[in-house]
Amino acid sequence: MSDHIRRLRALVGNELLVLPAVAVLARDGQDRILLVRHADTGLWGTVGGGVDADEDPGDAAVRECREETGLDVVLGPVLTVLGGPEFRVRYENGDEASYVSIVYDGTVVGGELRPDGVETVECGWFERASLGDAALGTFARATFEAMGWIDGGI
Repeated sequence: MSDHIRRLRALVGNELLVLPAVAVLARDGQDRILLVRHADTGLWGTVGGGVDADEDPGDAAVRECREETGLDVVLGPVLTVLGGPEFRVRYENGDEASYVSIVYDGTVVGGELRPDGVETVECGWFERASLGDAALGTFARATFEAMGWIDGGI
């Protein structure tokens, strides 16, 4: 939790906050998508996180990718901007947040692939066609459904 969010939480408690977020759909030379396995859920998710106060969203996307995966990316275009009920979460401590996420295309240009060991416990490359079969977290599944990359129904 950033210092800014911590200060807000001191004022509003667990009340719903609408928060900016970023995701990077980083690709390798084989056009596979980089996902991370989250430590808290064990599920695969997109690389990304919150945008800090006064931080440029693109800079946040590059920072989050480096922190979570050890890789450096060059951002391509914004692929989509998503929000809504699928991007709302209630944390174990009762905090509620609704995220509006800017999803960037990205290309890996350097670094060494490794999870951070705190938020992420594994990094993996996925063929776009196999995303629907992966054990995806709620946000990743909602992102790929909204983008039309996986089917939304049974």
